[in-house]
Amino acid sequence: MTLNPPAYNQPCRLCGSHSLELFYKQGNADEYRFYRCRDCQLVNYDLATGLNQEKYAEEFYDPRDESLRINQLKHGIFQALRKHAQPPASILEIGCGSGRLLYLAQRSGFQVAGLELSPFLAESVRTKLGIPVESANFLTYRPQSGTRYDVVILQHVLEHLPDCIAAMERIRELLLPNGIGLMEFPNIDGWDLAFKRTLRRTSLRRRKYPENYKPGHVNEFCRQSFERLAQKTGFRLDSWRAYSNKPLGDFLYRWLPIGNKVRVVVRKTA
Repeated sequence: MTLNPPAYNQPCRLCGSHSLELFYKQGNADEYRFYRCRDCQLVNYDLATGLNQEKYAEEFYDPRDESLRINQLKHGIFQALRKHAQPPASILEIGCGSGRLLYLAQRSGFQVAGLELSPFLAESVRTKLGIPVESANFLTYRPQSGTRYDVVILQHVLEHLPDCIAAMERIRELLLPNGIGLMEFPNIDGWDLAFKRTLRRTSLRRRKYPENYKPGHVNEFCRQSFERLAQKTGFRLDSWRAYSNKPLGDFLYRWLPIGNKVRVVVRKTA
């Protein structure tokens, strides 16, 4: 049975418009609904139906182990970092997990530090790698002595934060003049995601969700909505690149920006 919740009457979390329309649904009863703003194109999840921000396991894996697939997957963003910044630039990674990217960057001569919500992971990285990682929420984090950085990195963090404007403004505060933000997040206009939404709308595909499922993404971006967010919060979009963890797909996405994940670089403006 499909549930019919009350109409969504909240303003867009990016531009404040009330011009939103139902974009897609999740859940076995279509109870979780995502609305797209016709003005800025941001996809807003209806938070009234619940959110799960605790579904990611706190598992530490050795960031020095080159054989681990999870470590190998960090090479793409590390190469992007090397393209846009050079040692000894200072880096802060928000949500650094087990510290693989910080390990690669430190080994190459960057000055590195991290923030991690999990005290366990923060302590593990400090102990294993000697990298300064604090357990803190970056939205309220205030570094000692007003430290700022050349690069702030977020990997699949931004889409989970209800207030994307406050998040980008905080990133800006953490950056030095002309500093850059390097981010990864889903591209809601990726062709495969669009195809899956079409199948679901036509009932040709019905995903079976776990009984305790709740969405984790709050805001979902396309290029238009993210560029608007960047400009609104004092950034210039320098790079928007679809990527894949599979070599053939990644090669294709260099020329056709149709993938469901993007890696972006924004630069702090004056």
